[in-house]
Amino acid sequence: MIEHVALGIDIGGTNTAYGLVNRKGEVLFEDSIVTTDYQDPESLVEKIYNDVKENGYLESLLGLGVGAPNGNTFTGNIEFAPNLKWKGVIPIAELFEQKFHRPTLLANDANAAAIGEHLFGNAKDLNDFVLITLGTGLGSGIFIDGELIVGSQGFAGEFGHVRVVQNGRLCGCGRNGCLETYVSSTGVVRSVNELESIHKADSTLTKKSKVSAKEVFLAANSGDQFACEIVEYTAEILGNALADFAAFSNPKAYLLFGGLAQSGAYFSEKVKKYMEENLLKIYQGNIEIRNSALHDMNAAVLGTAAAMFWKAIKK
Repeated sequence: MIEHVALGIDIGGTNTAYGLVNRKGEVLFEDSIVTTDYQDPESLVEKIYNDVKENGYLESLLGLGVGAPNGNTFTGNIEFAPNLKWKGVIPIAELFEQKFHRPTLLANDANAAAIGEHLFGNAKDLNDFVLITLGTGLGSGIFIDGELIVGSQGFAGEFGHVRVVQNGRLCGCGRNGCLETYVSSTGVVRSVNELESIHKADSTLTKKSKVSAKEVFLAANSGDQFACEIVEYTAEILGNALADFAAFSNPKAYLLFGGLAQSGAYFSEKVKKYMEENLLKIYQGNIEIRNSALHDMNAAVLGTAAAMFWKAIKK
C-alpha cells in the first residue's frame, strides 16, 4: 500500500523551503533554494518538480500546499507581493497543478501553521483555538468548532493589525499602533530603543549597537532588569490583546508560536497572568496558553503540507 505524502512549499522573498510530509507529520525529505535565483516562477516550479521526481515521490504525492506572501487562498494567486522579484498577479497554484498534475492549495502562512498544529502539534485535542505567530510580524490562525476561519477574501486572522495603542508606533501596513509593532520580534527591539532613552537603563542590552529579541529574552533570563522590564511590557500588551480577542472567538486555548514563544513558560506564564486579569469574568480560568510543539521542525513546510491533508480530510 502506497503511503501518501503531501508536498509543503514555503515561498519567501529570499528563500523557498519545501519538503514531503506523511500523514503522521514526519518530514521525509526537505530542501531549500534561493528564490531570487529564479527569474520567473515557472523555473522555480520546474526545479521543485525535478527534485520530487528524482527522489521517487511523484507516485505517492497526494497534493501540494503552498505558502506565499500576498497569497489569495480563493484564487490561488500571489497578488502584487512587494518582497518578490516576480511582479503582478502570479497564478502560482495553477502553475504547480499544471506541472505536477495534483491539486494545489495556496495557504496563508499563519493559517497553515494552525492546521499543522491541529493535525500534528499541541492542538490535536482542540476544536476551538487561536494560533499566534510571533516572528518578524504577528499573524493568527483561528479555529472555531473545528473549522479554520478564513473570511470572505481568505484574509481572516490579521490579529497583528488590531490597533492596541492609539496613535502608536507606525506599522508596515501604514497605520499606527498595531499589535505587531509591540509584541513581534521587531516590536521587542523597538521597545528596547524607545525605553532605553526614557529610563537611561544600565543594561547589557544598552551596551550593544544592535540587539535582537532573542538577546532580550536571554538577558531577562539572566536577571538583567532592563530586559525583564521589556519582557514584562511585551507580555502585558499581548495578554491584554488576547483577553479582548477572547470575546470574539471564545477559544479553549491560545497557542504561541515563533521566536518569542521559544522562551517557553517564562514568557507564556506572564502573558497568561495579564490575560486572566483582563478577561471577562465568564472566560476567566477557562482559557489556556500553550506553546507550539512545532518549534524544532520546519514549521513552514509542515504547515503547508498539513493544509493539503486538511483539505483532503474535509472532502
